[in-house]
Amino acid sequence: MTDGTPKSAYELAMERLQAADRAAGVEEKPLTAAQKREIAEARRVAASRLAEGEILFGDAMRKIEDPAEREKAAQEHQIDRQRIRDDCERAIEAIRRGGKKNAG
Repeated sequence: MTDGTPKSAYELAMERLQAADRAAGVEEKPLTAAQKREIAEARRVAASRLAEGEILFGDAMRKIEDPAEREKAAQEHQIDRQRIRDDCERAIEAIRRGGKKNAG
């Protein structure tokens, strides 16, 4: 910052990360319009998969009466949600690196 105000911890951390990237030879390239569209599509696919999972989970929970089974279903649901988020992040990272991969 050139206005003399102190930098936030976030800004300092980002500067350190950028310096480490430069030292490691990592180039920062802006995303192309096509990459932005692919990333948006990957996020839309992930969001629709999450929404579908929520609907199916809600339906399953209405049918399950046993508390142990409900707990098991809830844990499986959380694992599924995390897997979808991880798939989306991997797809986005592949797109950023120049490859093309959908989250679905």
